[in-house]
Amino acid sequence: MEERLQKILSARGVASRRKAEELIEAGLVTVNGIVAGVGDKADPDRDIITVSGTGLPERGGLVYIMLNKPRGYITTMKDEKGRPTVADLTRDVGTRVYPVGRLDWDSEGLLLMTNDGDFANKAAHPSGNKEKTYLVTVHGDAERAAEKLRAPMVIDGYRIRPPKVELTAPGTLRITIHEGRNRQIRKMCAAVGLEVLTLKRMSVGPVSLGSLEPGRWRYLTEEEIRGIRDL
Repeated sequence: MEERLQKILSARGVASRRKAEELIEAGLVTVNGIVAGVGDKADPDRDIITVSGTGLPERGGLVYIMLNKPRGYITTMKDEKGRPTVADLTRDVGTRVYPVGRLDWDSEGLLLMTNDGDFANKAAHPSGNKEKTYLVTVHGDAERAAEKLRAPMVIDGYRIRPPKVELTAPGTLRITIHEGRNRQIRKMCAAVGLEVLTLKRMSVGPVSLGSLEPGRWRYLTEEEIRGIRDL
């Protein structure tokens, strides 16, 4: 059955749909030897589809994991500068999984990864009601800034929902946001005069980091997968 190429690439674990479109736009995807365009369709059971000259991975089971990303790792599958990536930490998963959303190089904590493109799109979208909780150490008057952080705020032209902010120790905040926009926590803290020293994502929706050690991963439970899908 014919489907859009970006959906096929996503379903085979090559890339998210958004990234797949970028690969197609860059002329890196061919169908039966012909460079494909965005919007083209193909039948993966009949047509020969390649990405950068490599055929698609075989069909396999869908995999959902969570990784405790350490600082110093790039949230990508390959880095042109040769820096460590989350792919280096998940080679033993047994199939190619890619990140859902991202954590900055100098951030750490819970990162979802999967080869299910539809799941990834839903989980990574900044809108919706996916609460994400971070433990943040800061330089500055955290107690005074906490009240400002709880108020409505505009980040990059977007009015975010008021977050939950708790002062857990001097200079340490537990912040729960709903959108998860690009560098949102860091931009929020900068807006109220705080410098972020460390940032650790503790949970996404019903999935919590728990006691998982840095650099290790585990499979999501069926309950956790359903919980993310239902958000």
